[in-house]
Amino acid sequence: MKSTTNYSAAVDCLRIELETAAAILIGAGAGMSASAGMDYSGKRFEENFSDFRQKYGITDMYSGGFYPFDTLEEYWAWWSRHILLNRYEAGVGKPYADLLDLVRDKDYFVLTTNVDHQFQLAGFEKARLFYTQGDYGLWQCAKACHPKTYDNEEAVRRMVSAQADMRIPTDLIPRCPICGAPMTMNLRCDDTFVQDAGWYAAAGRYEAFLREHRGKHILLLELGVGANTPGIIKYPFWRMAAQNPKAVYACVNRGQAYVPAELEQQTICIDRDIADGLNALSLKHPV
Repeated sequence: MKSTTNYSAAVDCLRIELETAAAILIGAGAGMSASAGMDYSGKRFEENFSDFRQKYGITDMYSGGFYPFDTLEEYWAWWSRHILLNRYEAGVGKPYADLLDLVRDKDYFVLTTNVDHQFQLAGFEKARLFYTQGDYGLWQCAKACHPKTYDNEEAVRRMVSAQADMRIPTDLIPRCPICGAPMTMNLRCDDTFVQDAGWYAAAGRYEAFLREHRGKHILLLELGVGANTPGIIKYPFWRMAAQNPKAVYACVNRGQAYVPAELEQQTICIDRDIADGLNALSLKHPV
């Protein structure tokens, strides 16, 4: 593995690729939203979940999502607060807006494991997005009895307004309209994840984009992808670069910008915070 160390030269090379590539495939992971300030721990967590930390010992929003709450009233008190904060009231992160400015007029597509809706909030075309792991704004049957998801904003806002002592009123617990089982988050964490019609339509558009640009000069731009689920973005991007000598793989990610030595000649690695890197790319003069 190798990481590019000349920051200015790497930014200049990536700026050129953004201008000259026939298409841009963006792969975005959790580091993208973290760079936008959507931290799941520290001050942001304490300001919104200190009561859950004190009672249950939960130390961050990510691990809290797996906590085995004793009741559905507690479960939905946690999740409604989490969804409202990270999906409906987060605002648009600057790195997302900066990225859109860079690719707005390009032939682009976004593959992301993020579930916070930031790409659509920033103004990216919905038809150019594939959220592989779900969406905080969707619920599904906990038993996955049918392949459909449900928008949750109205219900989430009611839950947050009505909750007390880290519990929601029992009558606000969402139930599956088909089998009556509790609803749950539409997030990929086990084999009950529902891939609805919208998911399959997005997957089809992604496959069509890959077919259309196979063998062409394509920029594979990876942003904030770590080692948690590398099989969704990082490894496929490496494989596409290895199979296409016209492709350029670029990675912007502090501490995790690296590439196999075999791909070094067609790679641009920028070991910086994504917000800093995208801001530098938007500048018209050299870094």
